Amino acid sequence: MDSREDLSRYCVMDDEDQVIEPAVIVVFGATGDLSLRKIFPALYNLDRMERLHPQTKVLGFARKNHSREEFVGLIENAVSRFSHMQPAQPEVLARLAARIDYFCGELDDPEAFARLASLLCDPDLPANKLFYLAVGPDLFGPTAKRLAEAGLGSADRGACPGGTFRRLVVEKPYGSDRTSARSLSKTLQDCFSEHDIFRIDHYLGKETVQNLIYLRFANSIFEPIWNRNHIESIEIDVLESGGIGTRGGYYDRAGASRDMMQNHLVQLLCLTAMEPPASLRPESIREEKVKVLNSVRTYSKEELLARSVRGQYGPGKFADGSETAGYRAEPKVASDSRTETFAALRLEVDNWRFAGVPFILRTGKALDRQMSEIRITFRRPPSTLFQGHCGDKLAPNALTIRIQPDEGMWIGFNAKVPGVAVIDVNELRISYRERNNDYFPEAYERLIGDALAGDPTLFIRADEAEEAWRLVDALVEAWNEGNAPLVIYEAGSSGPALPRP
Repeated sequence: MDSREDLSRYCVMDDEDQVIEPAVIVVFGATGDLSLRKIFPALYNLDRMERLHPQTKVLGFARKNHSREEFVGLIENAVSRFSHMQPAQPEVLARLAARIDYFCGELDDPEAFARLASLLCDPDLPANKLFYLAVGPDLFGPTAKRLAEAGLGSADRGACPGGTFRRLVVEKPYGSDRTSARSLSKTLQDCFSEHDIFRIDHYLGKETVQNLIYLRFANSIFEPIWNRNHIESIEIDVLESGGIGTRGGYYDRAGASRDMMQNHLVQLLCLTAMEPPASLRPESIREEKVKVLNSVRTYSKEELLARSVRGQYGPGKFADGSETAGYRAEPKVASDSRTETFAALRLEVDNWRFAGVPFILRTGKALDRQMSEIRITFRRPPSTLFQGHCGDKLAPNALTIRIQPDEGMWIGFNAKVPGVAVIDVNELRISYRERNNDYFPEAYERLIGDALAGDPTLFIRADEAEEAWRLVDALVEAWNEGNAPLVIYEAGSSGPALPRP
């Protein structure tokens, strides 16, 4: 569907005519990889789709001594390389360039923030402020403090009075465990009101992830059977074919469980298992997600060891054919590292809807495929007719929701093979990109747009982040204290198998 198509025949959930208020978007870490690959291309795409207010301004904050012209050149190059809307349109680039300015400063320099506050108080600039922390996680708290000390926080409107919002966008990782996440939340909440803090997990901005709520609650063929009476198991996979690249310094401290399971996989779990929210208001949806995490039982160390596997890729070949000597040979990785590059966990959500249904979460690197998906396997029909004759050869029905690549979904069902009395599995498929090949927004477009509009639906609440860490902290503690084996798997393989219950 073309985004400019007449929507009168559709049930439109968003107010497409809503005008986002003008604001100054301050991007800290503006010359970093995240900013150049994701944030500025997303701003270009929003501008191209006329989803930025005409008076919106963008200020890049970084330590490098660039002129404004040099910085604009970096942005134009980044857009030409990384925007999914190609080719880049010169008139849109020129319009975006006119919005952009550059500020050179150090994040630990109070004087720099005082100068920043003076600049942002210019009456010719929009009074609303959106501060995007595209910096290292150890700088989230200190940067928020500097903003508050300069009078730029939302809790204390000391400098630049006026405007309707001062918002803070925080990237992941959000803490390194539950204690640090709680401490970070307190620091941020001392500087910004909780409703002005937008914690990003970019998976929530993906179209297929957003569609989970629509799929479940807008279709009578799914919601009545979305429970323990009809579902046998749910598998959530976020698998990568590449290694850790240049991230060894960070990854060897984090591992797959902290890097991926605590955020991406837990968010997919919440959206898959949540109860129908009372309304489509952001807090109704976020409240149901937290309830899911509260319903996951606290397992003993012995139970967690029996329900999980941790692995590390050894020598082999990546999916692109390049050879690797294994994770321990990667730059900045300890030669005796026991950090997991593969993690799998089987858990249950102890509520009426899903009691007894196993949720299997898997994530890993250097595997034989690159994909993220949710697979819901339904129970076979009772042992009559075909089930009684075929037994296990009668395949269960399954719904697969592919998040990336090849975004879409398909349902597997049994049907007769023409000409012979044979049952085979068939599929009904829908591809999002085939249906919307003219425009398929990237996650950061949606998330930045929502932050500007003040819609927190796709962002993570403080208590939700802490509960997600509760699950992962317990798993890592069980591994470390229980001396869990580290399975070395061949790079380019399917990874280790989760033990059977």
